[in-house]
Amino acid sequence: MKKLWLLGAAGLVLASVMSATGASARVEGDSEYSKALTYNGALRYLRVDMGYEVVEKDPDAAYILFRYEPPGHKQPTNGSVEIVETRDDVKVFVQLPQMPSYHETVLRDGLMKKLRTEYGAPPKKKKKPAPKPIADAGSD
Repeated sequence: MKKLWLLGAAGLVLASVMSATGASARVEGDSEYSKALTYNGALRYLRVDMGYEVVEKDPDAAYILFRYEPPGHKQPTNGSVEIVETRDDVKVFVQLPQMPSYHETVLRDGLMKKLRTEYGAPPKKKKKPAPKPIADAGSD
């Protein structure tokens, strides 16, 4: 019984530490630019503007893995940026598993500002035509 209680207490401590550090969190944003422009802007933002080491990148899959150096910390940690094109828009996901989520928010907001600064006003989105109704084959 005592071992079970200790295991439960350890689980609660682990859960609280993980939630305090944002261990599984990520921050999402919407880019008003194409997947390619967003990826290229993110790569320049991380490597040039922020000076982070890019560990791995793939322009086709649109992800970047990098070493994040948090202010006031001596040890860098891993981070990722993913750009996903959906039917209607482009999503940006910033993830720093070992850091509180506000670090992810700051990076996302900095990237969005860079995109607006470098590329100007986003292109106007074309309205997609409404789907044509399917004709009823059984009615005459």
